[in-house]
Amino acid sequence: MAELVIFVLDDPEKSPALLEAWEDAGVTGVTVLESTGMARLRGRLTQDDVPLFPSLRQLFAKGELHHLTFLLVVKDEGERERVVAVIRSTVGDLDQPNTGILFVIPLTYTWGLREQKD
Repeated sequence: MAELVIFVLDDPEKSPALLEAWEDAGVTGVTVLESTGMARLRGRLTQDDVPLFPSLRQLFAKGELHHLTFLLVVKDEGERERVVAVIRSTVGDLDQPNTGILFVIPLTYTWGLREQKD
């Protein structure tokens, strides 16, 4: 069964190594989104140099807030385990603070997925 792997990386500087390791492991189709957590956003919004009504775009433009969120649809347990192994080897123990959050959601239906040609 297909699954959606969602990984929120706390340190965006680790993303090039993570993407390269996934590519080496044959993982494709990774979507990357800039994101931020509530704690970081709240801390930033309490600073004096923030406009009265800042947009998230303005906050991200300063380059201080973001995490990276990776979305991957995997077709089976083997591919999921490759994705997770790369995360663990690149980022480290996710039980440690400021590393990231990983979770997997089973998918009942998927459309638009392409088979990779070797």
